[in-house]
Amino acid sequence: MKYYSTKGQAKPANFRQAIFKGLPEDNGLYMPEQIPVLSPAFFAELGNLSLPQIGFEIMKPFIGKEIPDKALSELVEDTLNFDIPLKQLTEETYALELFHGPTFAFKDVGARFLARSLSYFSKQSDHKLTVLVATSGDTGSAVAQGFYDVANIEVVILYPSGKISHFQEQQMTTLGNNITALEVNGTFDDCQKLVKQAFLDGELQSRKNLTSANSINIARMLPQSIYYFYGMGQLPPEKWKDVVISVPSGNYGNLTAGLIAQRMGLPIGHFLACSNINDTVPEYLETATYRPRPSKQTISNAMDVGDPSNFHRILDLFKGSHAAMSDHISGYSYTDEETRAAINKVAQENDYVLDPHGAVGYLGLSTYLDIHSGTGIFLETAHPYKFKDVVEEQIDHSLNTVVSFEDQEKKSIPFSSEYEDFKEFLLES
Repeated sequence: MKYYSTKGQAKPANFRQAIFKGLPEDNGLYMPEQIPVLSPAFFAELGNLSLPQIGFEIMKPFIGKEIPDKALSELVEDTLNFDIPLKQLTEETYALELFHGPTFAFKDVGARFLARSLSYFSKQSDHKLTVLVATSGDTGSAVAQGFYDVANIEVVILYPSGKISHFQEQQMTTLGNNITALEVNGTFDDCQKLVKQAFLDGELQSRKNLTSANSINIARMLPQSIYYFYGMGQLPPEKWKDVVISVPSGNYGNLTAGLIAQRMGLPIGHFLACSNINDTVPEYLETATYRPRPSKQTISNAMDVGDPSNFHRILDLFKGSHAAMSDHISGYSYTDEETRAAINKVAQENDYVLDPHGAVGYLGLSTYLDIHSGTGIFLETAHPYKFKDVVEEQIDHSLNTVVSFEDQEKKSIPFSSEYEDFKEFLLES
């Protein structure tokens, strides 16, 4: 499999080259030259396959012979060593729980797969790497845990100071060893801009082996397709018709992966792109005008993104056609007040606890199903405990502790949003 740049000005790369480079030299994003359509036999057996079995079948065509089948099977088995259950809330509404991994967020899937892929290739060549990642919350903790103590790999995480939850911050700043956290005086978009500038800096690239662990890296994004298949496999076959999937959306890697799953043959009828007040993409779907702007802080902070990178992958999938994209995706956005009300409502009526991101997905799905028939799945992307202060205000009980970082020392470096400061830090570290 070869990978091309969405900007069309870079040489195609194989899987190994694409994940080591992170970004093509033309500042586009890598996309697979073909999206394979899986066989009817695979879909006939989907409900009987384990999560790692599905993961192997999904990833194999994208990797080809670059990782032998046995090694790939072991890699996927190690990545997906937790469950992703589908929970029914009402007759037509389901939650796909993506928070049962080690950092209690959906990004465990992509981050663990990327870490293990980079480790596999690095061991083949003793190739030392510096992994850069910008985070608005969950990505940083997933990457930190996924890469912790991995040989030949150093990780630098950039996160916006004061704009993520305490739990998220403790997850990524208490590890040390090969994990360095930079607490940036700015927004997520500032952090992401620093990472992108680093990849386009010829001098820096000539002196450091850099790659990305954001969903801009193709090996972070593609594995997220796996749980769409696994989730559908848990649905009764009679409910496969008119399935709509609601995706809480920030940088839009999750939605991109779902669209790729659909192109691979998974019978998803429609997608919902659900955001908080950072509604750049829902606005585009409504108006055909893409208007990026600085992000605003919300209680669903992992979605506080004003200029989402993966929108350009989605645009590429639909060959730049707003009409084609709108036929497949509807956009919704919600305020913090609406999000809090949804957490309260679902706790009272369904005895189910949403996190703020899942609540946004639930709201979009409810809005859609008020008008359309079908079976709805929303992605519950993070464990409610990660946002316990917000969630407990809306429910009538305390959340059980999943893990505590309170007694661990925070190890982060306060940092400016100026690129020259960042470049100097990377060159000296």
